[in-house]
Formats: sequence, C-alpha cells, structure tokens
Amino acid sequence: MAQYSEIKQAHPDMILLFRMGDFFETFEEDAKIAAKVLGITLTKRSNGAAGDVPLAGFPHHAIDTYLPKLVRAGYRVAVCEQVENPKFAKGIVKREVIEVVTPGVAFSDKLLDHKKNNYLMAIYLRDNVTGISFCDISTGEFYVYEIQSPFIQQQIESISPSEILIPKKEKEFLTRLIQKVNPSIRVTKLDDWIFNYEYAKDLLIMQFKTVNLKGYGVEGFTAGIIAAGTVLNYLQETQKANLSHLNRISAYNPSDYMVLDYSTKRNLEITFSMFDGGREGSLISIIDKTGTAMGGRLLKKWISSPLIKLELILQRQESVDELYNQKTLRGKLIEELKEIGDLE
Repeated sequence: MAQYSEIKQAHPDMILLFRMGDFFETFEEDAKIAAKVLGITLTKRSNGAAGDVPLAGFPHHAIDTYLPKLVRAGYRVAVCEQVENPKFAKGIVKREVIEVVTPGVAFSDKLLDHKKNNYLMAIYLRDNVTGISFCDISTGEFYVYEIQSPFIQQQIESISPSEILIPKKEKEFLTRLIQKVNPSIRVTKLDDWIFNYEYAKDLLIMQFKTVNLKGYGVEGFTAGIIAAGTVLNYLQETQKANLSHLNRISAYNPSDYMVLDYSTKRNLEITFSMFDGGREGSLISIIDKTGTAMGGRLLKKWISSPLIKLELILQRQESVDELYNQKTLRGKLIEELKEIGDLE
C-alpha cells in the first residue's frame, strides 16, 4: 500500500482509481464513495499491522462506464495506470496518474453533451471588482471579463459552469452563493498563491506564445487576468494532454446579453424541463434542428443569453432572414455541414 499512499497524498481531494492487474481499485474513504455512487460491492483488504482497509473496484475495461458516473456526481477523479509491463517489472510495477477528470475538465464523449458547452470558471474578488474567466477545454473557447461584485450571482446563472475555481482564503459567502445558484456546481478551492497577477500574466503569455496581451483586448483586466491565469494553471495541472488548441483569449461583454437566472430558465423550460431536469420537453429540444454539434452549442447560447442591443439583434435577424429566404442555398449548406465533424 506504500505506492498507493504516496500517489494518494499527491491527489488528496480526488477519487483515486488505482490500476491493479485487470481492475481499477479504490481504497479507504474513496472506496466507500465509489461503492455508494457506482453501486459496486464494498469489501476490505488486509493491510498488515494497520488492519483491514475498505476496498471497491471494477474491471479496467469498464472505466468508460464508471468514470463518468463519479464525475457527474461532482467528484474529481485521478486515473492511475500501470506504466510498465508487469512481466518485466523489477519489484513493484510502476504506476502514474495519467489523467485527472473533473466536472469542468473533460474530453470524453461519455461525459460531454456535444450540443452543450462544458465550462470551467474561475472567480477572483478584488475590492468591489470581480474578475471572471471561463473556458471549454473541449472546444478551446476561453473568455475573460470583469464585473462589479454584486453581480456575481447573475453571471454564474448566465454562464452555467460545471466547476468553479476560487481561492482557499475566500470567505464562505462565495461558496454559499454558488450553491444557491446550483448545488450541482463543483466548487474547487485552490492555493492562494496561484491567484497572482504577474504569475497569471506570464502563464497566459507563454501559452499564447506572445510578448503581451494587448492584441487580445484584455490587458486592462487585472482581476480578470488573475482569473484567466487560474483557469490555465488548473488545466495544466490536471491535463497530461497538449493544450496547444488554447491559443487565444477573448474579452467577454456581459452587457450585450440578457441575464436569465436559474429560476427563469427553469420556469420557462428553456434548456431543461421542470419534470426531471432533462432536455426532453424543453424549448430547445423542440426547436433544435441543427445538423452539427457546433450549431447545437451556438443555438443553446443564443436562447440562454438573448441579445439586448438593437444593432446586434438586427444583424442576427438579417443573417437569419437571408438563409430563410434562400431555400436552395440553405439546403446546400445543410448537406455540406452534415459532412463536417466538430471543428471546435
């Protein structure tokens, strides 16, 4: 158990799936959680003088079935694999965490609804100004902005992230506020040193391979850049994969959109039904005739955050009118788009 304990200590607030032969095993408190969430048998394993420890596991080939269940239940999961062939191992087989999956950081088709963005958000409060950044790692979308602190709840309701990053020192009111908006949002507290302007700026500059952030129109967002750097730091720490597709960041302007709070979305059944919280029976389930995942995500954004500026509304109406009146062109575009994969 020494190897397990060492790896677990490096991932203390995660469920550790520990590969042992043909199984992924969980131990101690992780095993109790896994047994409850996954509906698998909780047993025990002898640990010498330390006594028995709780144990729960499942076949390694079933990970695509069980991993999504843990993440959807709000847990962060570290997947620890054997990184050498047991036949040639000298002593204990080498193991490493090859992937960390969280509610806001996921690539798997089993975890993602391709017609819905899966946002990771970071919030940083600085006096009366709040920096907010949100990113969908699966599409590469990365935004940053600042608001007055009294409007935090509105923005959480508008963006609907799956996971929010905040400093450990942050007062409990922010955690309570997030839980009030939506109890299913995962709140992850990170070390306070990560929320540093110079560190965040350098991290972003290195990621985008540039000399400054002026070209992105975000350089004036001090608190926002701290939030964006926090998002990037979290992605780099959790993902072994290449993040080269995150090659730009954009300023988000919340004043362009109408904020629909959670109660409004629920009562109007815009993107989910009041009956079971699912998509079936909602407005979007009826009007979504999009042929691609990209179109589905865009439509959801449009009806979840309606435009409020007349100029932008008229521009959108002109685009829709053009396609509506040109039936032949519309038909050709639909057929072409059906042959295109998810470019985002």
